[in-house]
Amino acid sequence: MVVIERWQSEIEQPTAGFFAAFAARSGEPDGLRDGVREAVKTLIPRIDWEAYLPHVPHGILGLRAVFRLRPLLESASFHRLLATQLHMAAHEGRRAAPLKAAAGSGSWRNLEDFIRARRPGLAYAEAQGFETPVSDDFRRLGALVAPDMANVGHKAVLADHLGDLLALLDQPRATGRRLLGLAAWLAATPEDTFWHRRAAARLEGVAPDLAEGRAPSQPADLEGLVREVCDLGLVELLDRLAGRAKAGLTLAELRAALVVAASEKVLDARRDLEGKTAWTFTYLATLTRTGATDARLWAQAAALVNLFPTDEAEDRVTPRPPAGPATREALLDAVLDAEVPEAMGLAQALAQAGQGEAVLATLAEAASRNDPAFNHAHQVFAVAAAADLLPVLPGFARETLLPALAKNLANSQGSGDLGRRADRALTPA
Repeated sequence: MVVIERWQSEIEQPTAGFFAAFAARSGEPDGLRDGVREAVKTLIPRIDWEAYLPHVPHGILGLRAVFRLRPLLESASFHRLLATQLHMAAHEGRRAAPLKAAAGSGSWRNLEDFIRARRPGLAYAEAQGFETPVSDDFRRLGALVAPDMANVGHKAVLADHLGDLLALLDQPRATGRRLLGLAAWLAATPEDTFWHRRAAARLEGVAPDLAEGRAPSQPADLEGLVREVCDLGLVELLDRLAGRAKAGLTLAELRAALVVAASEKVLDARRDLEGKTAWTFTYLATLTRTGATDARLWAQAAALVNLFPTDEAEDRVTPRPPAGPATREALLDAVLDAEVPEAMGLAQALAQAGQGEAVLATLAEAASRNDPAFNHAHQVFAVAAAADLLPVLPGFARETLLPALAKNLANSQGSGDLGRRADRALTPA
């Protein structure tokens, strides 16, 4: 019990001993899983979510992305990344006293009514009455908030990620109620359906769902659509998309075009906007993971990508061909040294050589060495989103996404001191 009590104490009031307590807890049988459960269960009622609105702190939300990167990382790197992500969550702003909401009846009808009435506290309490929340509950909640793009789509992403996190933690009841409560709480905060309503008006009379179709084989097949997404104003873009949907635009075409367009936006992003711009990948990955086919939701995604600025092509940073062999080690060094053109060139060369998975694993390693609190865990989100997206993209879209992601990570490096502290605590003496 001493180990568990020490970890619980660090979650509630983190000190310089946080990583040592995590190392001890994760070293016990099922300790890593149970330690994350305990952190989630303790922190959700204590974090001052209201103070962050309309934004959402990314400590708890980023945990699913960390677990998504686990297959790409060596054990030590995964433990480092998880430890620093939990450290970030434990240091987020706290409310004066933990939220103590009497459990509701666990009724979906009541929960939906509280969300529509914009009553976050009651929505949270109602979720605490669910006997055993399961992933389907999060999918149902995600469908309910899908038209709502408040804070660039965080509500849908939160429902998706927390539902997946629950499954990854083996469906614990108490933790599940906390996770569902957080997703329901955010769902009930002020909504923004501006893009959805405008897309719906233009798509009236069109089949509501896009057919999957076949992915295009050449970038030229999507050039017109990519330029529309990047360059047009919102009204004209939605008009063009509606026309394309009526003409038989497929989901495979639109998804690939949006990833290419989002990659272009990332290439154009200033350093202070790297994280926010790369969020587009996270939203696109949630639509993909949840199997969304609704044309209105994909029009929202196009509007999100369109939101960020586009520079002239000649002013854009471009890949620098490798001076020597293109290796994972060279790519990692270039990213960590913030050598942007070199990192892009190495990622491009490796991707074109059929080593896309190696590029992704290297970028995951780079993200694991960066303090997630430095950029609100956006590096972790972006690499995890790429892992979700790559299997459904045509080759040219993958070869566009990976260099853009390398640029994003190289241009947003922060301190690695926190990760080194975690490594020291996690490395056996």
